[in-house]
Amino acid sequence: MGNIQKRGLLRGATAFMLTTATITGAGLLHWSASQASFQESPKEVIDEVWQIINRTYVDGTFNKTNWQAVRSEYLGRNYDNRQQAYKAIREMLKKLGDPYTRFMDPEEFKDMQIQTSGELSGVGLELGKQEKTGQLIVANPIEGSPAFKAGIQPKDIVIKIDGKSTKGMDIQDAVKLIRGESGTKVLLTILRGSKEIDYPLVRSKIEIHPVRFHVQDTPNGSIGYIRLIQFSAQAGDEMRNAIQRLEQQNVKGYVLDLRSDPGGLLYAAVDIARQWLNEGTIVSTVERRGEKERYRANNRALTEKPLVILVDGGSASASEILSGALQDNRRAKLIGTKTFGKGLVQSVRSLADGSGMAVTIAKYLTPSGRDINKRGIEPDVVIELTDAERKELQGNRDKIGTLSDPQLVKSLEILKPEIERQKTSSLQR
Repeated sequence: MGNIQKRGLLRGATAFMLTTATITGAGLLHWSASQASFQESPKEVIDEVWQIINRTYVDGTFNKTNWQAVRSEYLGRNYDNRQQAYKAIREMLKKLGDPYTRFMDPEEFKDMQIQTSGELSGVGLELGKQEKTGQLIVANPIEGSPAFKAGIQPKDIVIKIDGKSTKGMDIQDAVKLIRGESGTKVLLTILRGSKEIDYPLVRSKIEIHPVRFHVQDTPNGSIGYIRLIQFSAQAGDEMRNAIQRLEQQNVKGYVLDLRSDPGGLLYAAVDIARQWLNEGTIVSTVERRGEKERYRANNRALTEKPLVILVDGGSASASEILSGALQDNRRAKLIGTKTFGKGLVQSVRSLADGSGMAVTIAKYLTPSGRDINKRGIEPDVVIELTDAERKELQGNRDKIGTLSDPQLVKSLEILKPEIERQKTSSLQR
């Protein structure tokens, strides 16, 4: 398959780009609605954005910018249309020097809402872009989706969308052509080997399952492997179901895989932490006026069996909250490489004209008081993949979380004495 340069989920209404750029933009999110009343003047939305920053932005110095002067500057200009106003907003927000505080036009905002909901409309393709050729390659058809049912396979090359060549096409442009309302049709032309195949597909609603799990048999007994790909609205319930089902199979311990998980919703991170942790602080958030909220465990852990967590440089935001909480409370050991280092919380605001924005309203601290922003979390046991191992897993994703995955193998080694220790402790009671 070659080295995948970019990956995106083509689900009709959105493209979730799994790249460093998106991880940088991935937020730990609160949702709230703006109460402003939009008037026809493009200046109204500019002032609305300015007011939100003025009231809620985490840095009261606004990156050492005279924020009042910024308002005068941008409201003093003339704007012929909304697009000019949107460009001005993005320019204004750049002064904060914060990649996480960002403006979204109505289409981008709608995409973000759908992405975090976990319920999308499309054909169910996860697409990659091959680095050498630039071709759009199917990384994975989502199980049960129209693409999956039609027989589209991993490593298929998408060469046309409704007859239009994809040569030189960016993933975002492909998304605009593939996405659409449930019940509408799209024709994908696939190259498989030397054979071209047309796939007429009917778009439908697709549930994206953020949790995948299985039982891994080892010489030390069965281990529950759980992979979490995103902290979406469904993540907490799906994690609960996974743990309960694995407990029924009497696994001896767990591996929780958070590699390349860019984060998501704050409440999902807290909910999942409580499923593993009986007591202790999970995370605290600190806004510009001081500590805002402290989240704690509530004696509702679903299991006390040994746990290790796999992390890497793509584990960001909510992934780091969960990792930090379980590491600081000595509930789990972290295996892999240093996490991304995003310790900021964004509030997502809807604006009166249908656009939206994410604004950094707080930073978060792990239970021990660590501010991991731009620093990341160091694992307890460092194990890096070689370039060859990384390419092998990228090209054969079904090997992730199996005994062909070197980091998983190491995590099983770490679990072994923990399982023995718990077994001995139980016998002595």
